[in-house]
Amino acid sequence: MKDLQRKVKQAALLWLDGFKEACSLHRVVIYCLRSRELMIRTGQCFLLNGFLFLGSIFVLKSVIIPTLEWILPDQCPLVDFQEPCLRGDILRLHYLLRLGLIQIVYVLWFYPLYVFSFILSNIWYNDIAKYGFFAIEIHGPDVKVSPSKNKSSSDSKNLTDKSTDLEGVMINIAEQAYSVLLLTVFFVEVYVTGYIPYIGKFLNFLLLSWMYAYYCFEYKWNLSGRSLKRRLDFFENNWAFFAGFGNPCVLAIFLFSPLVSFGVMAILYPLFVLTATGSNADKVIDSRTEWQGLGLGRLPVFSLADYLSIRVLSFFWEQPQEQKPDNKTL
Repeated sequence: MKDLQRKVKQAALLWLDGFKEACSLHRVVIYCLRSRELMIRTGQCFLLNGFLFLGSIFVLKSVIIPTLEWILPDQCPLVDFQEPCLRGDILRLHYLLRLGLIQIVYVLWFYPLYVFSFILSNIWYNDIAKYGFFAIEIHGPDVKVSPSKNKSSSDSKNLTDKSTDLEGVMINIAEQAYSVLLLTVFFVEVYVTGYIPYIGKFLNFLLLSWMYAYYCFEYKWNLSGRSLKRRLDFFENNWAFFAGFGNPCVLAIFLFSPLVSFGVMAILYPLFVLTATGSNADKVIDSRTEWQGLGLGRLPVFSLADYLSIRVLSFFWEQPQEQKPDNKTL
């Protein structure tokens, strides 16, 4: 019972550590002052997603829709009873026209802008992580991305254990491809959990927090050369920390409408990528574990996604092998 209480306390403290690491947004200012390229990319993300995308939504909700409602009213005025009221079929026509015009705005402007912003922002996120990583490596050991003291020699070796020859390149490509498949399956899993009665919203929030936390740290792990297996092991062994880190990342999704939440998340996400890049997660977790003297144990966050991904890959791999017996019988 005491061990359980200590684990719950340690999980809460690790969650709080992860939450604080995610909210250390002052690092973003420091890194942008150190790298002009990083400042430019971060500013471009803000202009595209904040000024252009969210600004367009603000203009639609505050100017375009009220103007259309004034020009094409769909109900009789409630104040001036002397003004003749339009017939019901005309009011219905006004409503359909207004709805059609708004849908045209979405089709011709918001949906193309959404796709354009999504593609361009993902390209910029990688640049932001790269510039931030190099800014941390070059300037100041205070935010250095090195591992903890206890594992400095072994981890530094493992962080650069990928070969630079052709075999190493092929392994890296295979890992990246499998990582994309794994996270895609995990995203579907997150989406499905939202429809579970009673606990669906809670599970959806928790899994989304883990997913965004992994996304934020994946840029740093890629740049530092950490293998996919070591990423998943480290993530699942320290699930409480990453749940805390991912919680601020997904609040926008639950507080706003889908389009607004996309714009807000597109602004905040590069900031969380930078805080993850400058985070000494290894040191924070190790110091907390040493102080408490008890590990939380591994939580298989990606086990279902890993199993389904392997099943998908095995389906394609087994197809040529099934044809061999048929050839022999011929």
